[in-house]
Amino acid sequence: MHTARWNRIGLAALALFTAAVLLSASASPPRPQTTPPAAGGVLVLSLDSAQSKVRWKLGATMHAVHGNFTFKRGDIHCVPQTGEAGGEIVVDARSGESGNASRDNNMHKDVLESGRYAEVIFRPDHFAGKLLPAGASSVQLHGSFLLHGAEHELSVPVQAELSGDHWKGTAEFTVPYVQWGLKNPSRFLLKVNSSVTITLELAGAIRHSSIQ
Repeated sequence: MHTARWNRIGLAALALFTAAVLLSASASPPRPQTTPPAAGGVLVLSLDSAQSKVRWKLGATMHAVHGNFTFKRGDIHCVPQTGEAGGEIVVDARSGESGNASRDNNMHKDVLESGRYAEVIFRPDHFAGKLLPAGASSVQLHGSFLLHGAEHELSVPVQAELSGDHWKGTAEFTVPYVQWGLKNPSRFLLKVNSSVTITLELAGAIRHSSIQ
């Protein structure tokens, strides 16, 4: 009789203990995820067009001509473990200006034909070099460059710095626009180079994504 009573008391105590543990677990808020992205994840570098700039320089007989374009949007997808890359960076071809209305009108009408080809797009496909999760990195970003309706293979040296959830970078490369089929705007007394130097100032946010 006493044994049965103690058994009932023990079972009741066990039930109360179990209920308390379950209630405590359900009431506790979830812990924030602090683990780093899984190996093989994708690093997405988004472009903030308001903080990024496109500058160009075209050599000429008297002096170099300088100008600007504006970014429309952009994301660069990188897999640091494999060197794979993706995404695209889009520049508004119609935004090009050099500070001279007559010269800019000729650039848009006769060279870029920006009314017809409104965007210049770079689509990376892989990179060479080590992309560090924090600090400065130097990589060679390879991909296709869409200009004036035609795609061309291009490799761009990029200096990038990653810090927390933001990144910034710079790049400089040459576009042989005449070789790629665009018109040379040279005149009788003004001769310009057949290649233009492009300098990029890049900045934006960082996010992580898993490989699908």
